[in-house]
Amino acid sequence: MSVALPTSHTAVTVPEVMAALKYSRSKVYDLLRSGALPSYTEGRARRIPLDSLHTYIHNRLEEVA
Repeated sequence: MSVALPTSHTAVTVPEVMAALKYSRSKVYDLLRSGALPSYTEGRARRIPLDSLHTYIHNRLEEVA
């Protein structure tokens, strides 16, 4: 079962990234802390721009190719 990211959004939440990448919460927050997955906060809400997520996935694919 694959999880589709919302196409009407410009940014996604940590749980949406977790579901899309099949990563644990701690792995996603490690990526956020290291800067590998850029994000921003709005109040207490953490958001990851879809462009950042797509760039991260593209970079990972290039690493293994």
